[in-house]
Amino acid sequence: MKTIKYIFVLLLWSNFVQSQDIHFSQFDHNPVFQNPANVGRFNGDYRIHANYRDQWRNVTVPFQTFSISGEVKQIYKDFNVGGFLTNDVAGDGSFRTIEFQPSVSYTYKLTSDSVHLLRPGIQFGINFRSFDASAFTFDNQWNGSQFDESLSSNEVFQSQRKTNFTWGVGAAYEFQKGKRQRIIAGLGLFNINRPNQGFFGEKIKRDMRFNFFTQAEYKVGFDWDILPSIQLNLQGKYRELILGSQVRYILEDRLGNYKSIMAGIYMRSSDAFYISAGMEYQNYWAGISYDINTSNLSPASRSRGGLEFSFRYIIHRFKPEIIKHRVCPDFI
Repeated sequence: MKTIKYIFVLLLWSNFVQSQDIHFSQFDHNPVFQNPANVGRFNGDYRIHANYRDQWRNVTVPFQTFSISGEVKQIYKDFNVGGFLTNDVAGDGSFRTIEFQPSVSYTYKLTSDSVHLLRPGIQFGINFRSFDASAFTFDNQWNGSQFDESLSSNEVFQSQRKTNFTWGVGAAYEFQKGKRQRIIAGLGLFNINRPNQGFFGEKIKRDMRFNFFTQAEYKVGFDWDILPSIQLNLQGKYRELILGSQVRYILEDRLGNYKSIMAGIYMRSSDAFYISAGMEYQNYWAGISYDINTSNLSPASRSRGGLEFSFRYIIHRFKPEIIKHRVCPDFI
């Protein structure tokens, strides 16, 4: 029994360390994590994003993921710098992944009017992984009627922590015809050095991940826009295709005041579809999405997947002064 339990734990954690990178449903609102070439792709001087995801709460111990990123645009000529920090916790053993990835991108103007832009980018950083072996129970802790955590398991783990270095590259093309007319497409390759993820002596290399994304923004009316987007992730045997669109209604856009609301629906192949909603107010964005599981796990999860929140804030060094003009009646 003890041997079977130990083998099970080894297989469980081997599966975790070979698993795919973390992912977010609201990939449009986590650009630095998506591709280092997205660093600096915004109208402003500084940008901050925060994302939180909670999933599988109805099935087991919830998987929770938090991400925060920051950017500085044109810190030197056309170079942009940024980075993200993620903290992902999963399962009974609190399998934790902390990753810090600084990024650099360069904005290359393909045309003098900046209608066509190309941004290459690179990211590099550190990945920390750990788990809590004391959260597991073994046959030696069975007292005849129940598992007693105060009893010794007599199990010895070589290591419960792992640190490694990883890096990736990306490139993105942007075509912007107008304020509300643009197309962006990008490619990225991550975990290029394939760092060792093994905890128990055997080398288990992290698979490289390929990412493709495209986003568009189309003006379809005076106050209406559609924002379709697609993302494809390939990592080892894992395949993830997400496609969908948001619709934006502009409540106000005059005299320096801006307000809009957005709603959308997306499909993640062979896994789930999700709905999203959000609001922009001046330089702020706040969004929420909810996954509805459609995979083989749906009977256990009761079709409930994950809840996700996103937040964004853009800072301008200099704010233009808004001059209010008084309109005089025609008879004066």
